[in-house]
Amino acid sequence: MSAEATNEGVPGRWRGRARIDLRRLGRAALSGSGARGRLPDAIDHVAKVHRGHHPGADLDILRRAYLLAESSHRGQTRKSGEPYITHPLAVTLILAELGAETTTLTASLLHDTVEDTEVTLDQVRREFGEEIRFLVDGVTKLEKVDYGAAAEPETFRKMLVATGNDVRVMSIKLADRLHNMRTLGVMRPEKQVRIAKVTRDVLIPLAERLGVQALKTELEDLVFAILHPEEYARTRELVLAHAGRPDPLQATAGRMRAVLREAGIAADVLVRSRHFVSVHRVRLQRGGVTGSDLGRLLVLVAEDADCYAVLGELHTCFTPFISEFKDFIAVPKFNLYQSLHTAVAGPTGEAAQVLIRTHQMHRVAEAGVIALGNPYAAPETPDAADGERVDPTRPGWLSRLLEWQRATPDPDTFWTSLRDELAQDREVTVFRADGGTLGLPAGASCVDAAYALHGDGAHGCIGARVNGRLATLSTVLSDGDTLQLLMSRDAVSGPSPDWLDHARTPAARIAIERWLATHPAPDPAVPPVPLGPGRPCPPPRATAPAAGRPVAVTTGGAELAAASVRLAGCCTPVPPDEVTGFAVRGGTVTVHRAQCPAVDRMVTSGREPVGVRWSSPEGACDYRVTLFAESFSRPHLLADLTEAIAAEGAAVISAAVEPPHEQRVRHTYTLQLADAARLPELMRAMRRVPGVYDVDRAGRAVAGAPL
Repeated sequence: MSAEATNEGVPGRWRGRARIDLRRLGRAALSGSGARGRLPDAIDHVAKVHRGHHPGADLDILRRAYLLAESSHRGQTRKSGEPYITHPLAVTLILAELGAETTTLTASLLHDTVEDTEVTLDQVRREFGEEIRFLVDGVTKLEKVDYGAAAEPETFRKMLVATGNDVRVMSIKLADRLHNMRTLGVMRPEKQVRIAKVTRDVLIPLAERLGVQALKTELEDLVFAILHPEEYARTRELVLAHAGRPDPLQATAGRMRAVLREAGIAADVLVRSRHFVSVHRVRLQRGGVTGSDLGRLLVLVAEDADCYAVLGELHTCFTPFISEFKDFIAVPKFNLYQSLHTAVAGPTGEAAQVLIRTHQMHRVAEAGVIALGNPYAAPETPDAADGERVDPTRPGWLSRLLEWQRATPDPDTFWTSLRDELAQDREVTVFRADGGTLGLPAGASCVDAAYALHGDGAHGCIGARVNGRLATLSTVLSDGDTLQLLMSRDAVSGPSPDWLDHARTPAARIAIERWLATHPAPDPAVPPVPLGPGRPCPPPRATAPAAGRPVAVTTGGAELAAASVRLAGCCTPVPPDEVTGFAVRGGTVTVHRAQCPAVDRMVTSGREPVGVRWSSPEGACDYRVTLFAESFSRPHLLADLTEAIAAEGAAVISAAVEPPHEQRVRHTYTLQLADAARLPELMRAMRRVPGVYDVDRAGRAVAGAPL
């Protein structure tokens, strides 16, 4: 059963809004169901609230759902002694106050019947239809007897999958958790803490993502009281200390009403108190609070255009704090939230925070997806689908959760990854080079974007352009960035272990870890496989330029094993370069170009060179080469250079650009060539790019020497 008992000592978010009287409902439930066809007394209050939002609602299905729930829960009580039916009634009232439609309320009345009584899902389907059966099943917990310690994470996995098909599943769960948190007082302290932590880590972030601020803020206060009782008490005392003083926000609200009335703008100006967690955050941020910090001014108007008209009047007649202005109407938040935020100076000079929105925006801001009614039903008229009605069936964050949970069968890994994902409390929108958009959690890097776009195909990502400029895969993306990912054509390319340091999303981390687990690094103790005459070189892995790629080289007339030869990263030799080698630790021979400055240094230090030569025909396998390009700084130069490289059939393995100095820029590219004979033509193509005045190989003793 769900918990637990009444805790009257913890104030709720909706101060001034009548709470359901559990004792009255309990007496009404015990008194019977009333006359046949008549709405039972216990559900009468829910029906009145529901009709306030949906005047034409059919209440018969609510009556039938209540009768089934009451009869199936009869004899069950909560920890506090009230009849158990008071819990589904309270959950249903919470949803009714937020404007939920009839189907959601019907499912909320039945949400514990399958879990705690003899009622079956088949019975729910027969009596109420498949839609309500799905919602009830979505919030039904998995049994510990079947799943053991994995029951809780697997229950949340089940709810997330169900939410992917119908967001109303999570709406019911959030209301269920809110009532359980309100009535947690008689539980053991350790159980209160455990439930509060899960609420903080999982349910509150989900409420934020679904835009249900009314539930989120009250849940935050209830969790705050349990997990941080001393800070909660201090904040509560601070709020009470200001209660008897004149409220500066009321004076500012009066002036605003007069200004807007004179301008002919019909608007409601309200003072909204901050909830305790919000006051606590302000106190920590500013070191204290004033009377104006304990609340915000809310201005409600009829149309979008009126919002900007109000903003203009306020900024004209009051002193605005421009740094506080944010326009979430033109650019809504990822959770449907729309509003104008600003701040103006009050009578004493204190900043008064102001929220400006339409009445419809306010309903969505408070109730999120619940305010949309049934988001899957077709609008009654073509005009009903206005700009404020957004289909929340599969928002970006939910799609990401559903994708990576499929690849995470282990419950512990899923539970940890879920909390990590939900800990990202903000989302950014990135524009793709092909014209689409991509939603990512704040702090995500190019690695995360690659896996969000390409799944396992992102293993071949070798770089990115952010806002037209080459960037490393570790680059953190910002809201509004334009992203183009550079992909390798090498079929066996894979991620480096370093990518795990840059991945912020579970989907990216899981995919990288899975690839690394199936592609372990070669064991140096395993004898290498020699390359026979004419045998092609195996394709290289997409690792650092000097990672020891095998190449067919001979020394002393004998063919060296592939793993015993290493191409030097300082000069990246390719056929037909004249080469020399030096033996290094472990018997490996490092091969350098003869002109490489490192050769002179090693000979001077007494190192004995090893005679080496190319043993395979030119162009027999892929090679890497590092090129330096010297150019004058101009717009789009990087794009033109990389296009020239791609046109010659070369792939970019890595790239770096030094900061401009005296209008000159130095670029370093490590490229992969399918045919080494194409290198001279590639360098000539790069020199032909306007603004480029020189291209040279790495490892030259004298800059600008001929190829």
